Amino acid sequence: MHIVICIKQVPDSAQIRVHPVTNTIMRQGVPTIINPYDLFALEEALRLRDAYGGEVTVLSMGPPMAENALRKALSYGADRAVLLTDRYFAGSDTLATSFALSQAIAKVGETFGTPDIVFTGKQTIDGDTAQVGPGIAKRLGLLQLTYVAKIASIDLAAREINVERRCEGGMQLLKSRLPCLVTMLEGTNEIRRGSLQEALCAARSQVVKWSAADAGIEDLTRCGLRGSPTVVKRVFAPTPRAEKAERIETAEKTPRDLADELVAALFTRQPELAHELAFNNDA
Repeated sequence: MHIVICIKQVPDSAQIRVHPVTNTIMRQGVPTIINPYDLFALEEALRLRDAYGGEVTVLSMGPPMAENALRKALSYGADRAVLLTDRYFAGSDTLATSFALSQAIAKVGETFGTPDIVFTGKQTIDGDTAQVGPGIAKRLGLLQLTYVAKIASIDLAAREINVERRCEGGMQLLKSRLPCLVTMLEGTNEIRRGSLQEALCAARSQVVKWSAADAGIEDLTRCGLRGSPTVVKRVFAPTPRAEKAERIETAEKTPRDLADELVAALFTRQPELAHELAFNNDA
């Protein structure tokens, strides 16, 4: 079984900066980490490899410094790392990113074997859009399983996968065919501590580096800023609220008493809300 996991090296959200002209994230001089959501996907990929055999290929698109994130993934036990790096990719939004990564995944399939599962984290902490994973699936024609909390089982002979997917109001149990794309939720597992041998192998391993041409990307107008229809007009911090939170105390400590106090305080602050609720109940 061949598993491809897409990871992203992201700026530390505590020290993020925005370019004053292009309104894109400035990555120079800012400490970087592996996107935390991608670590859940990486661990799940490694668990499946350990259980069913095969290989895990880690893929990332970014500047040359993203090699550090890939070596970290290798130290956790990944078998291979591929870095998609080129100036043409600078400033990519989710549409351009999903295009470039889908092309690279297709190239990975041609070079190292067709992937049975493509993993991503549910989203990244620098964009928080959760669009790249589904975008890759759409471009590659893969069935997509998003917000997956658990891989229940895989039947390689029948080419089927069973997962538990979190949804509004509960959990879904889904069966799908392989190949597919899976986006993993946070808190589903805990990334392993790589062994000393894996750390030494990661330091010696060669990270495969592909330019746009190496990945077989011919239409460069669909990459980078030129291929990104998203336009950020302005970036600003929200205005701090001057109003402080109100503390409500009750003589009784039961949940019902507290709920009654909260509802009464809400209606006192917003009397029109009580009128609207009464109107809806009458209707």
